[in-house]
Amino acid sequence: MASNETAPGYELGPGFDFRLYRYTPSLEGAIVSVVVFAILTAVHFWRLIRARSFYFIPFLVGGAFQAIGYCGRIWSHYDEESIGGFVIQAILILVAPALFAASIYMILGRLIRAVGAEHHSLIPVIWVTRIFVTGDVISFSLQAGGGGVQSAGTLEMYDIGEKIIIAGLFMQISIFGFFVVTSVLFNHRLVRSPTVLSERGDVAWRRHFAMLYAASGLILVRSIFRVVEYLQGNGGYLISHEIFLYVFDTILMAGVMALFAIWYVGDLEKKRPSMTDSEMPSSSDGMMHDLSPRGKGPVAVA
Repeated sequence: MASNETAPGYELGPGFDFRLYRYTPSLEGAIVSVVVFAILTAVHFWRLIRARSFYFIPFLVGGAFQAIGYCGRIWSHYDEESIGGFVIQAILILVAPALFAASIYMILGRLIRAVGAEHHSLIPVIWVTRIFVTGDVISFSLQAGGGGVQSAGTLEMYDIGEKIIIAGLFMQISIFGFFVVTSVLFNHRLVRSPTVLSERGDVAWRRHFAMLYAASGLILVRSIFRVVEYLQGNGGYLISHEIFLYVFDTILMAGVMALFAIWYVGDLEKKRPSMTDSEMPSSSDGMMHDLSPRGKGPVAVA
């Protein structure tokens, strides 16, 4: 329902209806979310320490951001006009998936090396992580920066911040789309032409790819939801009904964390086994693949 009331600190144009919330944030929903994300973050911390998978630190930070963000919604339940509570939940819940994505991008490069299939990669393996993580950092910066601009407390700045956030979300979707294409192509090539290391079974690469696709799908759906939400504006249908946040953001991101908590990627941190002489690829075709971590593809055998 439209209202002329608004949070203090925001300047409204004539006839413009703006509110931080168009509902009272659910206390129960926020508390459950804090508990769920806190537990999942603790599990990931335990997993990370045991496996020494330090590249998953951004994922861990993303989980902490989610838990703290929903604490901001608890604050907002008791004070809907508090800009502090609104900003905490808006920014942290918004940018957390970008941190999840940063660690997910790093999985692909490690997976390529773990199965000794650098020659199957669409992008030189040395650039795989750099390209995707760099794009993710830019996307994260745009979303966080847009949220910061919105906290300035004026309608004009809120509108500018909204446009910056939308740009960041579109970039996140584009990067994820390219990541999925790169992963699917590599997976297809590996299935058609497996390497010795992939056939040995030391790394559960099929499971890792299934996890990458599942996590990518969940984050993509969530990002598309956020884009539509921001495009509809402050008075839009999605942002005016809290249930959509929990269905298309909270549950999906909890699903991503649960997925990697159950089927962790610790085996990618193990030293890749070397091949015995009997396992080396045959040179009968006049070609042999360099399977060292710095392998750049097939090399001719004299």
